[in-house]
Amino acid sequence: MMKIPQLTKKPELKSCHNVDWEDNYSWIHQNNILEVLRDSSKLLPDVRKYLEEENDYTEHHLRDTKDTQKILFDEIKGRIKLDDESLPYKDKIYEYWTKTTTKGNYSIKLRKKIGSDKIEEIWNGDNEKEKLKAEYFGVGDLEISYNDKYLGYSLDLKGSEYYTIYIRNIQTNELITEKIEETSGSITFSLDDKFIFYSKLDEHHRPRKIFRHKLGTPVKDDKLIFEEKSEAFTCGIGISSDEKFYFISTSDHNTSEQYYFSIDEENPKPKLIKERKRGVIYSVNSWEGKFYLHTNELAEDFKIDYCEDLENQNWKSFISAKDEVLIGGLVFLKNWIIRSETSNALSKLIIRNPMTGEENDLNFVDEKVIVPGISLKQRDKNTDEVYLSYSSPKTPGKAYLYNFKSKDKKLVKEQEIPSGHNPDDYIVERLECPSHDGRLVPLTITRHKKTKIDGSANILLYGYGSYGSSMSPGFSSTRLSLIDRDIIWVTAHIRGGMERGMKWWKEGKLLNKKNTFKDYIAAAKYLIDKNYTSKGKIIGMGGSAGGLLMGAVVNEAPELFLGMIMAVPFVDSLTTNLDHSLPLTVGEFDEFGNAKDNKDHFDYIYSYSPYHNIKKMDYPHIFITTSLSDNRVLFDEPAKFTAKLRDYKTDNNLLLLKTEMNAGHGGKTGRDSAIEEVALDYAFALKVADKI
Repeated sequence: MMKIPQLTKKPELKSCHNVDWEDNYSWIHQNNILEVLRDSSKLLPDVRKYLEEENDYTEHHLRDTKDTQKILFDEIKGRIKLDDESLPYKDKIYEYWTKTTTKGNYSIKLRKKIGSDKIEEIWNGDNEKEKLKAEYFGVGDLEISYNDKYLGYSLDLKGSEYYTIYIRNIQTNELITEKIEETSGSITFSLDDKFIFYSKLDEHHRPRKIFRHKLGTPVKDDKLIFEEKSEAFTCGIGISSDEKFYFISTSDHNTSEQYYFSIDEENPKPKLIKERKRGVIYSVNSWEGKFYLHTNELAEDFKIDYCEDLENQNWKSFISAKDEVLIGGLVFLKNWIIRSETSNALSKLIIRNPMTGEENDLNFVDEKVIVPGISLKQRDKNTDEVYLSYSSPKTPGKAYLYNFKSKDKKLVKEQEIPSGHNPDDYIVERLECPSHDGRLVPLTITRHKKTKIDGSANILLYGYGSYGSSMSPGFSSTRLSLIDRDIIWVTAHIRGGMERGMKWWKEGKLLNKKNTFKDYIAAAKYLIDKNYTSKGKIIGMGGSAGGLLMGAVVNEAPELFLGMIMAVPFVDSLTTNLDHSLPLTVGEFDEFGNAKDNKDHFDYIYSYSPYHNIKKMDYPHIFITTSLSDNRVLFDEPAKFTAKLRDYKTDNNLLLLKTEMNAGHGGKTGRDSAIEEVALDYAFALKVADKI
């Protein structure tokens, strides 16, 4: 059996700055969290000391995994084609593509004039990071202007998602305008390349204002063209498929609203398309003299209507709604329209001839459990050709040049696994397990063909289940490091996502949130009943809202699990929900509720909030990671959770907290750093599974 080394003294944090961490509001919520996110030096010394002690404690207890981490790192990196290039995209004058190199950690953007062999390097992430001497280097956006002269990029150098926008002349490499600070990071060039549009973050880190900046002029002169008045909504701007209109979209997770103005308006005055209605999500695009409306109004799983005039709207049906079949948006070519449908956690692509109205499924592979994709090969849409791609849990990504007219396909890119990979060594299964109320939860199971289904195997059970975010069954080369060691990887497509349409989301949020947790527990029990594993051999894994899932589940059914891996976990959900000054809280009222103003919501969130439901009982091994500059899930949530759990748990199992002191919600930046984080998580899983 695994031996657990012990330190003589565990990290403790009973109080901080005279504020008990047991209070509903920790010190971080009673001070200006955004100041800490902007400048980590403002972190209180005793809090920093506590986090550093926890890091030392974690380092000590995982010291016997150092060799394993190195092996895993080399394995995972060995499956990546380090010197790789993307497929080219043909613009009017240039072809653009990106590449990675063996030594680099960041991408390089390249171009060459159509018909020429001379290649220009217009962006090199490693060089940019080196010039700035940045430890954290987050790239928000990379955009080329329409005249191909300018490169727009946005950078976050702390991990707190405050992006600074830069515009440079590609030929001279010189900045042509003032930098623009504290933005959401997105950059939209005007078609005449005189302006950019961007969204500014407010004092609560919410993008609620859209400005137009004239290149070469002072930022103080930027023109405000749209302001969202609701604190719950955030906004962004983009251009239509036919490049005739700008569309401003503003939304929370549950409701949206859209405005438009023509690309040639000298003084933009955005006009409302459809007034917001709670629970109605919609978006409009334009193509070939028509406007297309993708909406869930009177169509729970969305439909698509069209009209010819936004001034006098007369919407007609284009794609009708289907029950528990999620209707996706449209991709336009001159002679073709492509869209997607998702049902039962599986997606497919559909091609439509707009002249005849005839539709056909794009069945271009034999596998059933796949993630299909489409991307345009060129800006000129008078073409029959696109890139079609797919991957599956056992098959690396493949991209084909596909001709809709002739139906010819040519393999143009395949994800290479330099260290070798045989898809036939793996088995992919799609099962459905009944939850507590009879609803069937899709499970995607990936295992090595040699792994025995006799109850002896460990399972890594991955889940998320929030915000309508669906977990796609795509290929992951990293997971093979566990699957090859007889750990079965199972993704539970639990409620709270949209794998079975909007109803699947609605049944896993607000006062139905516990269905998310019950689905996951039902999946664990089902896998035990079906002999894929045994009680106490499952390792749970989830991040962010998936960390909320892990925390709620481990309080409810700890006996099912051997271990838990919780990344940036949302585990103090009640405290965060009560603090309306935090960046995400107000915009998530329709996801989790409003505990401050609604007693039913307070009582319900309190009943499952992981921090508030810690019990005096045995817990499995737990590994928690967080980041100091994370503005989405503040680091104090996992820190408080860990401190309280140390006081309450009655076992001698591992409880480890690792805080990245220079990172954000997504962890550290750079390819090697990302691999290191995965290797650490997997080393913990192998350690507790006694496979080291």
